[in-house]
Amino acid sequence: MAAKRDYYEVLGVNRNTSQDDIKKAFRRLARQYHPDVNKDPGAEERFKEINEAYEVLSNDQKRATYDRFGHAAVSGTGGYGGFGGFDDIGISDIFEEFFGGFGGGTRRRSAPQRGRDLEYRLTVAFEEAIFGVERDIEIERTETCAACGGSGAEPGTKPMRCTTCDGAGEVRRVQQTLLGRMVNIVTCPDCQGSGEMVGTPCRECGGNRRVRRRRRLTVSIPAGVDHGTRIRITGEGEPGVRGGPPGNLYIVLAVRPHTYFRRRGDDILLEVRINVAQAALGHVLSIPVLTPQGEATIELTIPPGTQSGDVLTLERQGVPHLRRDGTYTGYGDMQVITHVVIPKRLSDEQAALFSQLAETLGEAVIPPAAEKGFFDRMLDWLSGE
Repeated sequence: MAAKRDYYEVLGVNRNTSQDDIKKAFRRLARQYHPDVNKDPGAEERFKEINEAYEVLSNDQKRATYDRFGHAAVSGTGGYGGFGGFDDIGISDIFEEFFGGFGGGTRRRSAPQRGRDLEYRLTVAFEEAIFGVERDIEIERTETCAACGGSGAEPGTKPMRCTTCDGAGEVRRVQQTLLGRMVNIVTCPDCQGSGEMVGTPCRECGGNRRVRRRRRLTVSIPAGVDHGTRIRITGEGEPGVRGGPPGNLYIVLAVRPHTYFRRRGDDILLEVRINVAQAALGHVLSIPVLTPQGEATIELTIPPGTQSGDVLTLERQGVPHLRRDGTYTGYGDMQVITHVVIPKRLSDEQAALFSQLAETLGEAVIPPAAEKGFFDRMLDWLSGE
């Protein structure tokens, strides 16, 4: 590791130089080597070295310690000139330190600003989320006053040029800094940068140029949305400031649970309960399905030997797959999960029949550990294995 250079040498001053000369040297070198200005290799390290030297030599106590004992006595100073670290330093920070805001800061406040985004939470039904729907909503937002056209002046009158800034929207302030008197340009405090003053305020908006209004919108909810989906409606947020563009309106969706349908990604899940006879012999039953026209029914064949947890797939009966760009790439499936119901109470006749059946089926057995049971199969299916 290379030895540190003498701090006086880094700043290009002698040991008897005054604090004013140290400040001048630092200002000159900092502006010359700041990486935002100087793109040469090594400028960043040079800038850090300059800040480290200035932090020590600009402090009388640290300077006296350094003069007596050298680098070892001040090695814990932090080394970045009191700015809180190189990563936090921008070229505008240097100008702010020495010129009271020149080169950044206050002028930006009078520039056009984009309006604030708004958010609206909308609840839709399960089937509306699958097939899409149009809904009317009402939002409250700030709008340009229609009575005065956004001028803030009572109709029939006009805003006057601001006498404080003479219409410029900015005022110059003289500020005393460590380098002497500096001129700082700031947004006019009286007209807030508009350059105009309202003599007779508009009765509708009170001279604020804006009013709060309730606005009705028709929102198109695309097919395939899900709980938590955010829909952006461009330009329906708060209006911009000083000619800036308006913000956006974001519709955040909440989907109401269905009575018996559930959703997993683009698949629709339905549980059906069948008795042991239907599971063993097979069965045809009617099940509900969702269509754009409403709920309908179709026939589903339960194959013989169906077990609890078996899944029967109806292809393309699920949710349209909605991509981020608003296009669709096919449909999900409908997954019918079977659940075999064992009766808890039997009539005498049913008990006798089951007894006869039991004699033909053999004794109960304990399956090998490697053989997957009902819950294992369900976990595998839910995890997609």
